[in-house]
Amino acid sequence: MVKERRAKKILIVDDEEDIRDILMFNLESEGYLIETAKSGEAALNKIKEQTFDLVLLDIMMEGISGLHVAEKMRKEYKLKIPIIFLTAKVTENDMLTGFSLGADDYITKPFSIKEVIARSRAVMSRAEVTQGLNEPDSSAQKKLIFDELEIDLDRKEVTVAGEQILLTKKEFEILRLLVEQRGRIYAREEILSRVWRDETYVLERTVDVHITRLRKKIGVAGARITNRTGYGYCFK
Repeated sequence: MVKERRAKKILIVDDEEDIRDILMFNLESEGYLIETAKSGEAALNKIKEQTFDLVLLDIMMEGISGLHVAEKMRKEYKLKIPIIFLTAKVTENDMLTGFSLGADDYITKPFSIKEVIARSRAVMSRAEVTQGLNEPDSSAQKKLIFDELEIDLDRKEVTVAGEQILLTKKEFEILRLLVEQRGRIYAREEILSRVWRDETYVLERTVDVHITRLRKKIGVAGARITNRTGYGYCFK
């Protein structure tokens, strides 16, 4: 079932349990959906499997640092998810390094919860206006082409092996969502929130029905849409 307005999802990454718990409690109280990770490795696993509107990222962690996580997000995964660094101590060089890796803001520990909430809200609002959330750097291109499948984003048209395929609006939006972030797994709930948006009382089963029809319509390209049991759908 989809809520009337999609709640934004935030990933909190910090190796201190108390900080994770405090941030999670207060941000959930503001209506945000929260996931947490206690290490850079755990954060990257979540980022690969889920879609987030913001990452609150501790810089100094054992193993993979917050800076390395941010670098992989920007350079390897090509994600524009807003990042706010959390740090106990920050120098000018630290800030320059962070911003060069794509950080959107810094918050110094110890912090005010009100400041975290205000800055998080501001960063997500700016991202929503300027670039659209979670889109890869290639999102500006007008066509998405994978072998025999071609999606014209301006004309809202799909062709397979040169033959135009008639899709419903929802089928087109599902296909575009999956193809734009090829390889990323979307849970049914995430697909509902992005494609059905403000519509209410839509069951998760609806996603399965639409994807079954979509696979059939796009023929040989349909095999690219795969289902990871317990996780969701992706385009390979």
